[in-house]
Amino acid sequence: MLSDDRQLIETPISEETVFRGALIDVSHMQVRLPNGRTALREIVHHKGAAAVVPIDEEEYVYLVRQHRVVNDMLTWEIPAGKLDTADEDPLHCAVRELREETGLKAEHMEKLSHIVTTPGFCTEKIGLYLATGLSQHEDHPDEDEFLRVARIPLKEAVQRVMSGEFQDAKTALGLLMAWQKLHPSYK
Repeated sequence: MLSDDRQLIETPISEETVFRGALIDVSHMQVRLPNGRTALREIVHHKGAAAVVPIDEEEYVYLVRQHRVVNDMLTWEIPAGKLDTADEDPLHCAVRELREETGLKAEHMEKLSHIVTTPGFCTEKIGLYLATGLSQHEDHPDEDEFLRVARIPLKEAVQRVMSGEFQDAKTALGLLMAWQKLHPSYK
């Protein structure tokens, strides 16, 4: 068993971009392994994203229903979207996506976490935020976005995470973190 984390580090040797896309870039990286051998790592470069758990004063959460063609599934998700640029503040993105997808504005936005979605091959990081003090305004979904918004009790949403019904990772973690934030003594 390795006792020192330094014995786990892979050292990049070279990297070559093999695909440039509208949403992602892909590169091949050669690395030196801790044992001295080399290996190929395929890396998906992503600008990042932000997601927000909007909870109203009655402790209902707003979720969006959409079809995810990549996995051919209809999902319930917290409002989220990609950063416009790699250096965009994720909080700014979260505020924008909340308004676009649900029409909601929040008086308070609190950072829950920054998560890495698939650290084995992708650079995507998602800022997770809790939104409270909500007020309803007009939504403005992107023209290629087809959504349905639902308002459900947060407790029910957490139960649906725990039953495996809500499978989107950012949504599951965001809901669980929001629940814990609002109910720190709940066991």
